[in-house]
Amino acid sequence: MEYRIIPTDSTPAMEPLTCLRPLLQCHAGGMTLENAFNKKLSSLDVSRAPDAVFTLKDHFWPSASMLLLAINSSKNTVIISKDGEKLAWVSEDGSEPIEASEVLADDDCVIIDYPWDLLAINEEIINSIEYDEIEGVVKERVTIEGKVKLGKGSVILPGVYIEGNAVFGENCKIGPNCYIRGATSAGDKCHIGQAVEIKNSILMDNVSIGHLSYVGDSVMCSKVNFGAGTITANLRHDGKNHRSMVEGSLVDTGRRKLGVIIGDNVHTGIHTSFYPGRKMWPGFSTCPGEVVQQDIMPVNG
Repeated sequence: MEYRIIPTDSTPAMEPLTCLRPLLQCHAGGMTLENAFNKKLSSLDVSRAPDAVFTLKDHFWPSASMLLLAINSSKNTVIISKDGEKLAWVSEDGSEPIEASEVLADDDCVIIDYPWDLLAINEEIINSIEYDEIEGVVKERVTIEGKVKLGKGSVILPGVYIEGNAVFGENCKIGPNCYIRGATSAGDKCHIGQAVEIKNSILMDNVSIGHLSYVGDSVMCSKVNFGAGTITANLRHDGKNHRSMVEGSLVDTGRRKLGVIIGDNVHTGIHTSFYPGRKMWPGFSTCPGEVVQQDIMPVNG
């Protein structure tokens, strides 16, 4: 069985992540979403239904059961969302079938409508890591309670405590004396420094969080620099799900914990504090001591 991924047009709902890149070049699990798709879909047994093609849209992350359904499909089949959108299909030539059996996507699938949906995919990939892959250097007095992938040229310095699985790309500097937990992934050339805590977050390439900061349940694009003491809140006092402003309306994120969504080339001043669920568009910055209560975006955004 072959597989194909169909790129779809980016929507304002995915900003600021897709302001400077297509969805498939966003990161999850320490790789681009495109590579993550290829890795997951390569598990399809090509010896079964060899003449069939499994086609899916780039904002649909199928569950294991949906992949099994695709492998075992003996006729044209379409996977649909709850609102009826055709997300994926099995057909002889990859084209969308006119007549097909419809199957509702199960709750383990992820439909990537908003930036925070990438966190669920990241969690799935990171939590599935079964063994260490250390190509860099782990110094003495590092504690790792989980499985770690560490790229070439990267170093984990003394005093680092990693709780759970984590992925770090190439030429990263981790530590000294920082705390990484949850399902956290960092791309190439990232710096996580002294007294920094990162929890359940996605850092793309060239992200620097150097000093005395907390980042939890967040997604950060490339070339972001957090000034010393930058803190992202991720929990409401009332414990309810976070809501985020999307095209003028508040959207329930479905997440009890959500930090920030940061676009490319963002810089924060020292002691910046973020309210939960806030977003910053590419190229913006904050002043020292600033409290970010609303999204920071272009005036006409």
